[in-house]
Amino acid sequence: MDAQTLSIPVGDETTSGLLLMPPDAKALFVFAHGAGTDMRHRAMAGNAEGLAERGVATLRYNFLFTEKGGKRPDPPRLAHAAVRAVVARAAEVADGLPLFAGGRSFGGRMTSQAQADHPLPGVRGLAFLGFPLHPAGKPGIERASHLAMIRIPMLFVSGTRDALAELDLLRPVVAGLGSLATLHLVDQADHSFKVAAKSGRTGAEAEAEVLDALSRWMSGH
Repeated sequence: MDAQTLSIPVGDETTSGLLLMPPDAKALFVFAHGAGTDMRHRAMAGNAEGLAERGVATLRYNFLFTEKGGKRPDPPRLAHAAVRAVVARAAEVADGLPLFAGGRSFGGRMTSQAQADHPLPGVRGLAFLGFPLHPAGKPGIERASHLAMIRIPMLFVSGTRDALAELDLLRPVVAGLGSLATLHLVDQADHSFKVAAKSGRTGAEAEAEVLDALSRWMSGH
């Protein structure tokens, strides 16, 4: 299945998106990349293809800095503008499908910040694949303060060895959000959902668990 390339205005600039729409789609996920990748990264492409196999369409996209080939992430103001622009475009191409938004690491956090600042029109829930609760080696929960302002369902998929979301911090953060938040832990996985060989699991198994959890959660909402 080939993805359709879209051009998406973001204020006075433009970014690119890739729409992958399986014929049996039950939802559309606006899928943002992490700070060190872009929409064409193999993990993003593999996730999009895996979700398509599970009946979930995706619109993955570049933030403005990656569209320009830059390495330094956009400031929140620009990242939020990109999230909003892509969500608006997703609503145009969704053909009535339920909309969800989120992404991997930085992309998920920028989506949640945008939602907390002003609700994203038509989005039923947010899904975070490796929410970056804190920098590696600097545990804290300051990055989670805005989550209490969100009033739609949230899914946190996190590896038990994620150095950017220590479990003794992540669990109470999610619990504090009440019934709106769901936590799915991927055993032995790190922030990128990679697993050590000695874990007895393969990377493919861990990624499949991530996508299964995301697909099931969308079906429930």
